[in-house]
Amino acid sequence: MDMKFKYFEVYTKNSRGLQLFTCQWLPFSSPKALVFLCHGYGMECSKFMRACGEKLANAGYAVFGLDYEGHGRSAGVRGLINRIDNIVDDCEEFFRSIYEFEEYEGKAKFLYGDSLGGAVCLQLHRRDPSFWDGAVLVAPMCKISEKLFKPLPGVLNVLTKIEDIIPKWKIVPTKNIIDSAFKDPTKREAIRSNKLIYQDKPRLKTAMEMLRVSTNIGDHLHEVTLPFLLLQGEKDIVTDPAVSKALYEQASSTDKTIKLYDGMCHGIATGESDENIAIVFSDIITWLDERATEKDF
Repeated sequence: MDMKFKYFEVYTKNSRGLQLFTCQWLPFSSPKALVFLCHGYGMECSKFMRACGEKLANAGYAVFGLDYEGHGRSAGVRGLINRIDNIVDDCEEFFRSIYEFEEYEGKAKFLYGDSLGGAVCLQLHRRDPSFWDGAVLVAPMCKISEKLFKPLPGVLNVLTKIEDIIPKWKIVPTKNIIDSAFKDPTKREAIRSNKLIYQDKPRLKTAMEMLRVSTNIGDHLHEVTLPFLLLQGEKDIVTDPAVSKALYEQASSTDKTIKLYDGMCHGIATGESDENIAIVFSDIITWLDERATEKDF
């Protein structure tokens, strides 16, 4: 593939004084639009989402990624999410700082969220419903799948009482997410060998925050108004396809599209065969191209 973009890595500090890693894939020509990446739980942007950034940049988009606090190359306790709102704050601050550059004035701006990143996108949208021109939601975490993590009756109340006392404890039992999420053996092993990815058991506070935000989103699906493309594998057992269908049905958006891929698992953009991933990104780029053109002045 001929590379039609430049790649940059930049460290920045958030409002809490933590160093955060950011990266960007910029086409050599003026971009069609801007795409801001929100990665999944335990993941990172520079390696895990590299193919995504490259595909979108080669298609003419300026792509920007941020490693959340405690993820990838950013500072913080590995795998610890003290508050989902902190992640949303950091994404909002970084994404808006990019959009303020003069060369991007008037460009359409899209969110791209993978799994937990889908929840981050929806939270960003709720903060300012008119700001974003659309979102690509890849197996978004609108509700924690009960097949993956379901507290026993009465346990949830206990966990809520102790989460701030032992937030870092890796006491949450869960199945191996990498095995469950990524179907292609070669890509699965590449993910395992990526030392920037958090692969230990979820920390208590992290699990509680993800449960909390996904429940909150699930209760307010009707408040979603932005244009979105929702994509998911029908065999996904990490995030529930039934909840994605509920998002599509209940969202107030007038421009909404859902695509469910037969035989695919959770990592449709990162863990399937090259042929399947090509299908997914063809759908994504087609959707973006139609809306980037509409924004053109």
